[in-house]
Amino acid sequence: MTSTAVIEARNLGKTYRLYGNPYNRLLERLPWNKGKKLHTEVNALADVSFDVERGECLGLLGTNGAGKSPLLKLLSGTTSPTTGSYTVHGRITSLLELGAGFHQGFSGRENIFMNAAMMGFSRQEAQRKYHEIVEFSELGDFIHAPLRTYSSGMQARLGFSVAVATEPDLLIIDEILAVGDMNFRRKCVDRIWAYKKQGKSIFFCSHSLYDVRQICERTIWMRKGRMQMIGDSVLVTNEYATFEN
Repeated sequence: MTSTAVIEARNLGKTYRLYGNPYNRLLERLPWNKGKKLHTEVNALADVSFDVERGECLGLLGTNGAGKSPLLKLLSGTTSPTTGSYTVHGRITSLLELGAGFHQGFSGRENIFMNAAMMGFSRQEAQRKYHEIVEFSELGDFIHAPLRTYSSGMQARLGFSVAVATEPDLLIIDEILAVGDMNFRRKCVDRIWAYKKQGKSIFFCSHSLYDVRQICERTIWMRKGRMQMIGDSVLVTNEYATFEN
């Protein structure tokens, strides 16, 4: 493990069990079943290894079903690997989907303080970050409205603003820039560049080859649950585009 790596993944694999109906999950565990399998195994990931260095933005490419989401969920700690392991040095904040970690019935303000408490911030720190988040999100008076009344763009604004305000060592982003308007998208990219200059790391998943080339130094191309390629972002995105076309 190098001292400059924020995260190190080695031989990560994830296998899901698919059951024909919910009862088979219970029946499979009963002693008189005698070990008979009532499920089908699907290998979502296999033999995935890489490092994310401090201050590096590592991109992630692949078609739907390539294994990107299972990998991001593993690194975020929302699920555990079936095989392999990964080591994290520092705090991770992930932005995987709109509304994740938020309560739809709470206002934007209430969700900010709830997330601050979950991250272990004091009331004073939460109050300071609250003003930073509201200012960056540009939600104005909508911050007092229930989250269920937010559009996808408004939720993206709040989610990104909360994520960067927690100042993690590694920020995991999944397509969040695709739902914001152009002005806010540009603002997010500027914040990502500033974030990198502070020596922070980013794991950036996107279908936008332009964004990956502009933001990421290196990129992983996933295909059928395996790493097809890892290397310079321009080289990887060109190979990916050529293959898909």
